This record gives sequence, structure tokens and C-alpha cells, in this order.
Amino acid sequence: MTNTTPARTPSAIDAVANEYFARLLELIPEFATELGLPGNEAAYTDYSPAGVAALTEAARDALAKLAPLTPQDKVDETTLDAMNERLGLEIEIAKTRRTELNNIASPAQELRAIFDLMPQETAADYAFVADRMHNLPAAMDGYIASLRESAALGLVAAARQVKIVITQARDYAKDGGFFDGLAAAGTEVDPGLAERLDSGAVAANSAYLRLAEVLEDELLPLAPEKDAVGREYYALMSRRFLGATVDLEESYAWGVNELANLIAEQERVSEQISAGAGIAEAKEILNRDAARQLSGTDELQRWMQEKSDAALVALAGTHFEIPSPMDRIECMIAPTQEGGIYYTGPSEDFSRPGRMWWSVPEGEDSFTTWSELTTVYHEGVPGHHLQVATAVLARDTLNDWRRHACWVSGHGEGWALYAERLMLDLGFLADPGDYLGMLDAQRMRAARVVFDIGVHLELEIPEAWGSGTWDSESGFEFLKKNLDISSGQLEFEFTRYLGWPGQAPAYKVGQRLWEQIRAEREARGGADFDLKAFHTQALGVGSVGLDTLRRALLG
Repeated sequence: MTNTTPARTPSAIDAVANEYFARLLELIPEFATELGLPGNEAAYTDYSPAGVAALTEAARDALAKLAPLTPQDKVDETTLDAMNERLGLEIEIAKTRRTELNNIASPAQELRAIFDLMPQETAADYAFVADRMHNLPAAMDGYIASLRESAALGLVAAARQVKIVITQARDYAKDGGFFDGLAAAGTEVDPGLAERLDSGAVAANSAYLRLAEVLEDELLPLAPEKDAVGREYYALMSRRFLGATVDLEESYAWGVNELANLIAEQERVSEQISAGAGIAEAKEILNRDAARQLSGTDELQRWMQEKSDAALVALAGTHFEIPSPMDRIECMIAPTQEGGIYYTGPSEDFSRPGRMWWSVPEGEDSFTTWSELTTVYHEGVPGHHLQVATAVLARDTLNDWRRHACWVSGHGEGWALYAERLMLDLGFLADPGDYLGMLDAQRMRAARVVFDIGVHLELEIPEAWGSGTWDSESGFEFLKKNLDISSGQLEFEFTRYLGWPGQAPAYKVGQRLWEQIRAEREARGGADFDLKAFHTQALGVGSVGLDTLRRALLG
């Protein structure tokens, strides 16, 4: 099957969006690497205050050019809506003068992570790897300059985040660590690159050790012990990750209720697994089932791939349009051991397919399929892969900024949770064990709504979970009761929520908003409602803020 979407004539609004996208590729060379676009394979973003200012100015310029333009069709209306919302918000965020520092999504990790997406097969590939390692110290210097500028304004990440990034940085830079391994792999491909690769690894290691030193000596003494970021900044971050303005207290109360409902459903399903069993006992039974066990990362990778391939075959043409070349996904074990499972999109030409990555914490080598099947559907098909690859493929309909640069967590992660629930409805999680695993994943996301909003806004703890107001310590105990994951994963997730405010609730709140949109479309369509047609239209919009999506799908 090939893409048969009719082409549309690009508009003046598309031209501005494409011009802005091209400017982003100049300012953020790693973005081009993510998309598999040639030309800037070894360069880095300028993470200094001047680089941040250049990005902000590019957004202002694009908005100024859009202001006098009139949409020519529905696609234009959505583009204008999305760009005004996204770019306007980024300008607002830039005014806070904060520099990101956390355990998962800040330049401290991104400077290293881009190597995961660089081709690593030929001598030419590793020549770019070597060059980028040599360019890493300058990028790190820019990032350090921005951290210092923010610190001078009293804006320093919480001590917990500073400490974990110090640990991460030293781990990247240790003897035989990530960069040393990268240099060794390249030398095997082309021994003639050995000196260049080795010196690049030394440069990258030194840059990360310098970051660790600055964090420890300069920022840590200034870092607040308190993790909560407060209402004003949290509300801004909530808008960033949802693309919608929500009532935070109402969302918190909804999260408390949703969590209670999910626990009640888990108790019901546990009875199906074994009469009289509670949730914990049902899980023990499933964990003892040899047919549900995976041993080692090789077996995990093969299982992920088998389930992803099967979902592609089953859903293509029945519930979704899955044309070539997006009918392929690659499942990978990540080169890091930080915890977390994530998806990276395909290159522009799909020569690098969409990929699902599993970052397995050190020492963990056994896995249970009942608890993880829903994650495969979340990250792969019909979750992130269909969502991202559909947008990449829509070059005849959407401009480059819509296809590649507009990613909103609430839209993306909300869709992925919607996809999990959909797979239950379609019968793919009918097995009580697999269903319990899906409920466990949904329970985790509901608990994150309660934890994230509750801790950062210091709200009252619900009676079912204690008393007083939330803080990090009471929040951690709450997560232990609701996130059935390894200790390494729990520590990672706990730190992530504290350092990345507003992102974790975007999953479940985003799912809620997706389901509200679908319900309204069903109510309007009645007996004529076509679920596959709805999915095709909804995914065809691409990733936009959820307020924009609502307007695009409901008018």
C-alpha cells in the first residue's frame, strides 16, 4: 500500500511555517540528525544565552510574518492556530530565564543522546561521530554559560536534580564509558579513524567531567532542597505539555477519582486470575508463570519485535491506514541503563525506521510479558509509531513544521494511552493477565497526575493516601504503592516527575481529552460514526496542542 492522500497546493502560511522549520534546522543541528537530513551531521545547538535568544527571535519573526495572513483552508487554520499557540508559549517560557536541568530531558542528556540516532555502520558515519564528539565541549560550554546566567538570577534546579545529573555526567565520562565505547566501535569499522575517535572521546569525557565539576562546585551550593516549583511555573509547564489550559485543581481531583476506579477494576480482574486473590497475589501468580517470563535483553528485544510486527499486520487496513513505508518498526535495547522506554521517529525518507527503545537499568535481566505488552502498543502500534510516522509521511498535506517540529506531549502521550485502551477494546488485551498489566500502566499514569500536581502545588493529600500536604517524601511513598516497577525504575521516575513538572500528568490528562473529543464525535455521528475514519482524520492532523486538536476535529 502506498500513500494516496491527495496533495494540496502550499499556501503563504505553509511558506512561513517551512521557513521557520528551516531556521530551526540551522539553529538546532541535532534536529536534522533526528530527521535523518544531511548537511549538519557533526554540529550542535548553541546552548548559550545568545543561542537561546536566537531561537526566541526566530519564533517572534515567524509570528510577525503570520499575523497579516489569511488561512486558505482547514489545514491553514490549524497551522495558524498551532503556531500561534506553540511559538507564543515558547516566547513566554524564554522570558522566565530558566535553564533546563533534570534527569531526563535537558541538554545534560541530549548532548550525549544524539549519538544514539547517528548512523554507525560505515567509516564515513564514524567520521561524523568523531567530529561531533570534538564539537561537544563547545556546546557544553554554552550550556554551562546558560546555567550560570540562570543561577545569577536565583534560578537553579532543585538539589536532587543537580545531584543526579552530576552522577549521570560522571557515568558518561568514566573509563570505558559511553564515549570510549563509541570510539572503540568506530575503530573496529575503520582503524584509520582510531586517533580521531579516541581524541574525540577524550574531549567529550572532559566536557562532561567539567559539567559535573561546575554543578558540584557552583550550582549545588545554590540549589534549593525543595522540589516543588510552585503554581505559576507549573501552570506554564502544564500548558507546554498539554497545549491546553486546564483547571489544575479539577484535574487533580479527577486524577484521585480515576486512580480509585482503576484500583477497583484491578481488584475485580485479580479475582478472575485466581478466586479470592488480591492484586498483589494475582501479580505473584502471573510472575510465577513461566510462559510469561523473558530472560535477558536479547529475548526481550525479540519479544518486543514479534508483538510489534503482529500488531502492524492485524491493524493495517482494518482499524488504521498503515501504508508503506511506515509499516515497519524496529525494536531496540538502548545503549544506556537509565530506565525508561521511549520511541524515536523515522528519518524523513524512512531509511531509518521508527524505533522503540528500552533502557534497561543495570542488573535487571528478567522481564514479565503480562506487565509490558501494553507498553509495546503504547510506544509502537497503534501508539507513537502510527502517530509520528503518519505525520512524517504526510508531506503532500502538511508543511514541514507540522510534520516534524510540532510535538506536544499531551497529544502524543495522550494518544498512546488512548491506543492502550483501544487495544483492550479490540481484544488484544483480553487475557486477564495482560489486562491487569494494562490497568497497572493506567494506574501509574493516574497516580502521576495526583503526585505531580499535588507535590508541585503542595495540595492536600487525599484521605485515602494520608493527611497533610504533599511533599517529596510523602509523594515517594505514594508512588511506591501505585507504581509496581523495579527500585531502579521507581527512583528514575520519581526524580523525573520532580524535575520535569507538568510532563507526567500530560499522559493521562491527554488521554482524557482525546477520549472526550472522540465521544463528542461519536455523539454527533450517531450510527454513522466510523472509528477508522476518525482515526485517519485525527492522526492526519499531526501533533498539535490539545486545544488546537479539539478545534480541528470538532470545529
